[in-house]
Amino acid sequence: MAATDRVRIARETYGAYESGDRRMVERHLSPDFRFYRPADVGIDLETYWTRCWPNAEMIAAFEFKRIIGCVDEVLVTYEATKNDGKRFRNTEILTFDEDKIAMAEVYFGWNLD
Repeated sequence: MAATDRVRIARETYGAYESGDRRMVERHLSPDFRFYRPADVGIDLETYWTRCWPNAEMIAAFEFKRIIGCVDEVLVTYEATKNDGKRFRNTEILTFDEDKIAMAEVYFGWNLD
């Protein structure tokens, strides 16, 4: 799979967070998906849906500052706007297994407001 296809999948996945379309996200995540952030190190897909997906309700929009495909990874830096108007910046590394996101690593940035 080409890096440009993985970038497209990443964009679709973030778009699904904006719209709250869980089915779209499910389409793009591997059944063996692992999620990493300081509070959740290596959680599985079931735990991710319980603990992390509800945060999608707070996100109004993502503005990509950097989205780069490289071999089997996509590096994404974004500025997100919450429904209350507050903004923050994060960087994530999405690792793919073929056409599915197998791992997400979140590196927290800072609040922009």
